[in-house]
Amino acid sequence: MKTVFTTGEAAEICKVSQQTIIRCFDSGRLKGFRVPGSRFRRIPRDALIQFMKDNGIPPDALDSGKSKILVVDDDPEIVELFVDVLERDGRFEVRTADSGYTAGLITNEFKPDLVILDYMLPDVNGNVVCKTLREREEFNSTKIIIVSGVVNQDEINDLLKSGADEFVKKPFNIERLVERIGQLLTI
Repeated sequence: MKTVFTTGEAAEICKVSQQTIIRCFDSGRLKGFRVPGSRFRRIPRDALIQFMKDNGIPPDALDSGKSKILVVDDDPEIVELFVDVLERDGRFEVRTADSGYTAGLITNEFKPDLVILDYMLPDVNGNVVCKTLREREEFNSTKIIIVSGVVNQDEINDLLKSGADEFVKKPFNIERLVERIGQLLTI
């Protein structure tokens, strides 16, 4: 995945002239940096995404146009099931993590639209991951579905209070879950 763009690439993605991108860069409306020792400008991916959001430019050309889903579970069979079903669906780009720590690293880089999160991870519980995501403004719109087989109703209520959008008990119906993902992402 490309992380830094030239003004020409940014112009093509935003469907505007390169001169428009340069003017926005020079005025400070588009954040970036100059290549040391030259007059060339470079725009980091995050800055370009923010510029596109601020100006109502659809992100279609920047991304695959697919909704990004991060599956966080330490059970390889569950991860494989999710990846297989979601990628076959065609609407989703999927990444996976097997711990809360790895999920944090991937979340910062991948910026998922939705996280499917196992409650019992080897290093941390799902509610901690939920709270951590919800504390960061850039992930306010990220949807979170907690999946678990060993949770009582009080714990479910706590998970929903900590920021989860949905709780799904294992075993689950994968078709219904994919339908619910579509509803949460309004796709």
